Amino acid sequence: MTTTSPRALRSSALLTFAAVLLSTTGPVRAQVQPPTNTRPMAAPITQTIPDPEDKPFPGTIQLAIDASDTTTGAYRVTETIPVPAGQSKLTLLFPRWLPGNHGPEGPIAELVDVRFFAGGQPLSWTRDPVDVNAFHVDLPAGTSELTAKFIHTSPLRESEGRITVTREMLNLQWEKMSLYPAGYYVRQIKVRPTVTFPAGWQVFTALDGKAVNSANVVSWAVTDYETLVDSPIFAGVYADRHDLGQGVFLDIVADKPEQLKIAPENLATYRNLVDEALLTYGAKHFDHYDLLLALTDRMGGIGLEHHRSSENQYEPRTLVDWTAGDWDRNVIAHEFSHSWDGKFRRPAKLWTPDYRVPMQDNLLWVYEGQNQFWGLVLAARSGVQSKDMVLGQFANYAGLFTQYPGREWRSVEDTTHDPIIANRKPKPFSSLSRNEEYYTEGALIWLEAEAIIRDGTGGKKGMDDFAKAFFGMKDGDWGVLTYDLPDVVQTLNAVYPYDWASFIKTRIQTPGQPAPLGGIERGGYKLAWKEEPNPYDKARMAAAKYISLNHSIGLAIENDGKVTGSRWDSPGFRAGIVTGMQIISVNSKTYDQETIKAAITAAKGTNAPIELIVKRDDVVRTVQVQYHDGLRWPWLERAAPGTAPTGIDKLLAPRALAGKKPAKK
Repeated sequence: MTTTSPRALRSSALLTFAAVLLSTTGPVRAQVQPPTNTRPMAAPITQTIPDPEDKPFPGTIQLAIDASDTTTGAYRVTETIPVPAGQSKLTLLFPRWLPGNHGPEGPIAELVDVRFFAGGQPLSWTRDPVDVNAFHVDLPAGTSELTAKFIHTSPLRESEGRITVTREMLNLQWEKMSLYPAGYYVRQIKVRPTVTFPAGWQVFTALDGKAVNSANVVSWAVTDYETLVDSPIFAGVYADRHDLGQGVFLDIVADKPEQLKIAPENLATYRNLVDEALLTYGAKHFDHYDLLLALTDRMGGIGLEHHRSSENQYEPRTLVDWTAGDWDRNVIAHEFSHSWDGKFRRPAKLWTPDYRVPMQDNLLWVYEGQNQFWGLVLAARSGVQSKDMVLGQFANYAGLFTQYPGREWRSVEDTTHDPIIANRKPKPFSSLSRNEEYYTEGALIWLEAEAIIRDGTGGKKGMDDFAKAFFGMKDGDWGVLTYDLPDVVQTLNAVYPYDWASFIKTRIQTPGQPAPLGGIERGGYKLAWKEEPNPYDKARMAAAKYISLNHSIGLAIENDGKVTGSRWDSPGFRAGIVTGMQIISVNSKTYDQETIKAAITAAKGTNAPIELIVKRDDVVRTVQVQYHDGLRWPWLERAAPGTAPTGIDKLLAPRALAGKKPAKK
């Protein structure tokens, strides 16, 4: 006998009523505006800015920046720009699409008090209503020279942006405090730069022709605007410079003088890095190179590549406390490697003739993903980072992708558009939305390519052979050689014939793939889970004062109990815990890291929930987290016992350093 519930009877009655209503009222009609209503038509967008042409800009721009105000952090700029003959209007652009940022991140809002003059008289100007980084300046007849005066207001707090000026140091990036004329390739615009610094500061940059005009005024030889933008400055009162050989220098500024004291055996690892990189790539694409390094927690963090230099930041005592700072030192290896991968060889649609033409990022899994791979490999080979720390980083990447719902709908290639889509801002549920995983998943995929080549050639070849073939051509050339996807596939096949097109389509362009563990497993290791964090996770959590429980209850929690991450559909998420909440207590005890770890351990193998008291805004409530598998952090372990080196062991072993003593750890 079948019975019908009261709810089902109510639903049936409602459906019957709806049917009767439809039969009596006729078809449902969409609401349509009466023909008498006013209806607008789209106004056409008129192109008012000339496209860039590969022709010389007549004359040389004089760019003078006063960077001496460490109180306000304001850079005061005077820019004198020649005016081509016969022009009644000049359009000047503020860089928008910034190299290395992979997106339209030019901080136009920080450019203020903008004024233009000719012959000492103020000029009228308008901002372009479509491209707001463009200024249209009206010129009196016969104007031969225009002077622009403005201020770049460097952020003073992290909430305003990256801090670039402190009492002890500054990071001057030319593109954030200069304008350039529209209609020209930036390599065709000549500039003579001059900067006024705080008295007594040392100044580091890759620019040529340095001249000190007074105690604190420095100028450089005429250069083109593209090279200028690619040659930032680090300057500071506490500073040191080390010659690493091969035309490479380590230029350091610090918050305090004692932070500069790197031990000789540790400095040697940076010399090793230079040797290892040159051996790996087989060519040099710079005449000289400056590794710009800031040891600071006052100026904003950075890791940014340039052709003949790079901008890098370490925590203040990373060079002094060598072992404790091991986790923090990969950025220099990564950015140095970019001189080959990203600057010399660059995706054709990522290279642009000026900083207004949009970049297309879909090959960042080579530009950044393979470079992430090489940054880790070169750090291990040189001793800049220990092998255990590098294995911990690979483990961190691999573990993440075993529980990452965003991989089901979004491919690695699609994450290359994230710098444009998300503008690198935090996301509520990054495990579902995905971040810029073309770096980390890209590195694991290139690790698998290394294993495929090594296995297929009986160990005779690997990714080193690809690096030499793809990035090592044209020794001494520090221009830009572009490529597209077929070039990558062709070079891979020349190193080792394989169905690389299908490999890339599956691993890079197709979502819903298994966790990218192929390179680890073919390299003689396996992903393992332990109740203690690997060296990399342990060190970075300690430095950032938080704990990642992503692989257990699915939360990241600061030391004060504030939740900064909640993995989508994790046990914590299902209990209703989201970013911004604060955990007050764990099983009736005040929250701290040890208490929550003990609670997770105690719940392992039981049916008992973990009881948390959480606060969100002004509401305090109790939640129960159902999780019973204990603490879990990812590690890489050798898949089989023995002492013979595996593929990954061989990959991370020094190449240029045979017979040299390793650096002290």
